[in-house]
Amino acid sequence: MAGPKGSKYYDIFLKQQLLLVTKADDAVINEEGFLLLLELQKEQSIVAASRNLDISYRKAWGLLREIENLLGFKLVGKHRGGEAGGKTYLTQEGTELIMAYTNLKRDLDSAVHDPVKTFFNSINKISGRE
Repeated sequence: MAGPKGSKYYDIFLKQQLLLVTKADDAVINEEGFLLLLELQKEQSIVAASRNLDISYRKAWGLLREIENLLGFKLVGKHRGGEAGGKTYLTQEGTELIMAYTNLKRDLDSAVHDPVKTFFNSINKISGRE
């Protein structure tokens, strides 16, 4: 947050997003893809995960298949029907990818904490609200 509570800058934040790209700068996994995998891990349902992210079921499956094709390994598996109903789950590789992503995000957030604080202090100086 850029300013103290009650200031006009109180609701301004710096948001960083991770994007895994190819050498040609084509997206492999964007923030939406990572969020979909996290929701899928939590919900074990592509329907619930896509609903939680406000994207269509079709878009969610397309995104997962595209990521799998680009990475070259399966991220999700399916178990159909039965008494408890079907479920979609992360494979071991999908789980490991999410763990690596979560660790990277935590490390990056920690690494940028002080520079972001300095940045927001600069904004406050510019606006005369030091």
